[in-house]
Amino acid sequence: MDARFTDEQDEIRRALRELLRKRCGTEDVRAAADLPRGHDPALWTALGEQLGLPGLALPEAYGGTGCSATEVALVAEELGRALAPSPFLATAVLAAPLLLALGTDAQRASLLPRIARGGLTAALAVPGDRLGTALALTGPGGGDWAGGGRAGGVQARHRGERWQLYGEADQVLDGHSAGLLLVPAHTGGYARSRVQLFLVAGDADGLVRTRRTTLDPTRPQARIQLRHVAAEPLGDADTDVRPALTALGDFVAAVLAGEAVGAAERALERTVAYVGQREQFGRAIGSFQAVKHRLADVHVAVRAARSAAYYAAWATAHGEPAGALALAQALEALRSAAAEGIQLHGGIGFTWEHEAHLFFKRAAGDELLFGPVHRLRARAADAAGLFGGREVAV
Repeated sequence: MDARFTDEQDEIRRALRELLRKRCGTEDVRAAADLPRGHDPALWTALGEQLGLPGLALPEAYGGTGCSATEVALVAEELGRALAPSPFLATAVLAAPLLLALGTDAQRASLLPRIARGGLTAALAVPGDRLGTALALTGPGGGDWAGGGRAGGVQARHRGERWQLYGEADQVLDGHSAGLLLVPAHTGGYARSRVQLFLVAGDADGLVRTRRTTLDPTRPQARIQLRHVAAEPLGDADTDVRPALTALGDFVAAVLAGEAVGAAERALERTVAYVGQREQFGRAIGSFQAVKHRLADVHVAVRAARSAAYYAAWATAHGEPAGALALAQALEALRSAAAEGIQLHGGIGFTWEHEAHLFFKRAAGDELLFGPVHRLRARAADAAGLFGGREVAV
């Protein structure tokens, strides 16, 4: 493994950080999160047209740039530093790789170039509390993760030559604004029957989408209700989606780890700057030994999480699963950095007007969606066979 970044990777980071510095300050983040879409469409257009972020991991044949997980993780790290609300995670990290892996030639040719240009956003309509299971991050990938509600999950019915979907899915990332939905549905007519992915247009008849109030306002979510909605199967009729979701899970975890590291580093930077200015008893509070120790612990945790995230991104590109452990470490580092930031900012750190709570909400929200941390670690240990009853040499 070569730990050095290439000139191109450094340029991606520099250009994105400069753009976000100008257009994604704290007030910009708050304003974008309050918009109906939950993000600033103008910023998303700029990220697509100037930097090509939506198509970063897509092949050049479909209008992308063919980058690896490392470049995607670096982009996520910068987006995490700014807590930038954007459809990047839902579109470029969750949905686009599934379209590439499972779609027919016609589906890829029709949809992927539009995603790469930034003209089409997409969302994977898996309930937020089951994303970790669906991606095999917190479980083996089985179970009922295809929606919920009274219908026993989203159900798919064959009507003549067309498919129709009925059911609902809650806490769907960017589900309220996505132009395309990838909806998992049961095709056997009952709960826990075989699951297949279907494509649903964002303006389809019978589709009702309601934005939900979330813990983390920078991660907009929605309730998706489908009432006999016309849908098109993703890929062939006999496509098994589980291997693709499992492979996607490690990629998603590596990218999220990079994003969490970026947010943790920014939270730490803001806290260090504040304790260097805030005076108590005639001296800066950052000069007290107890404060130094607390921030030193956070610094070590963030540095270790960054190393794990970078390795996970490299390993994912080389077929070695390391994303879940890196994500667990990064989420822990972010939670610690955000919590210490609130504490060390004193009274102002607990106010709505200060940005410290946004980092804490990002940490808690991501752990609810993709964790918790102990389950990420337990799943990684099970996959490695650490507790399979074998003798361990000491």
